[in-house]
Amino acid sequence: MLAQGLLPPFNREAAERMSDAVIGAGATPAITALDRGVPVLGLEPETLERFLARVGVRKVSARDLAMAMADEADGATTVAGTLALCALGGIEVFATGGIGGVHRDAPFDESADLVELARTSAVVVCAGAKSILDLPATLERLETLGVPVVGYQTPELPGFFTTGTGLPLSAFAEEPAQIARAWRAHRALGRPGAMLVVQAPPKAYALDPAVVEAATAAALAAAAAQGIRGAAVTPFLLAEVQRRTDGASVVANLALLESNARLAGQIAVELLQPSRW
Repeated sequence: MLAQGLLPPFNREAAERMSDAVIGAGATPAITALDRGVPVLGLEPETLERFLARVGVRKVSARDLAMAMADEADGATTVAGTLALCALGGIEVFATGGIGGVHRDAPFDESADLVELARTSAVVVCAGAKSILDLPATLERLETLGVPVVGYQTPELPGFFTTGTGLPLSAFAEEPAQIARAWRAHRALGRPGAMLVVQAPPKAYALDPAVVEAATAAALAAAAAQGIRGAAVTPFLLAEVQRRTDGASVVANLALLESNARLAGQIAVELLQPSRW
C-alpha cells in the first residue's frame, strides 16, 4: 500500500492521475486524512469529494493530529502528518509533490517536515523541497538530521518545478530495486527516520529556473508587503507563483505528482520481493 496526503494544490485530477499511476505500478493507493477526527488510510469517493470541496478542512501536521481527533475535525495531512499516519498504519512508502524545509530570509522558520523525516520510518518520494524555500539550507538541515537523500536518476537535488539546482547529492539510484535494497539496509542497520527519494519533474513540464526564481522573488516581496506570516506564507507564495507563471506551475505540479506516485508504487512493489535483509 502507498499513501498520499491531500493538501492543495491536490485536486480531483491529481487524485485520479496519482491513483492510476500507483495502480499501474502494481501497488495500492491510499490517501491519508482525518475523517471527522478518525485517522484513515484511504478515502471513500463521497468522502474524497467532501475533502476536495475544502470546506472546514484543516491543514494537519503531526503535532496537530491529537487536537483534530479530539475536535472530530476533517484534516488534510502535511508531509509530517502523513508520516505519522504511515507509522500508525504500517505503510512504508508515500508520494508527495515537495517537502517543506527552511524558509528564505527566515532561517529560524523551518517546516516540521524535516524533524519528522528524521524520526519516522518511511520512503518518501518527492521532487525535492518546494522551490519557494531556501534549498541549500534545507539540504544542509537534512544532512544534519541524518536523513538520507537519494536522487533517482539524478546526481543533484531537483528544484521542484525545475530539473536541477546545482546542489550535488551524495547518493543516487538508477532503478526502483536499488532504492528498495537501500531502504532494507537502512532498516536492517536500525536507523531511525525516513529515506527521501527525489526525482526531477518530467522534462516536458519542467519550468525555466529563471522564470521560477523571478516569480518566487516577486511572491516573497508581495508576502512581506502584505504582512503574510506563519502558516499562511507557503500557500500564499505558491498561489503567487502560480499567478506569475500563468498557471504553468500547476501543470508542472500535476505532472510531477503523477511521476512521483508511479515511482513510489514501483518502490513499494520492489519491497515485496525477497531480500537478504
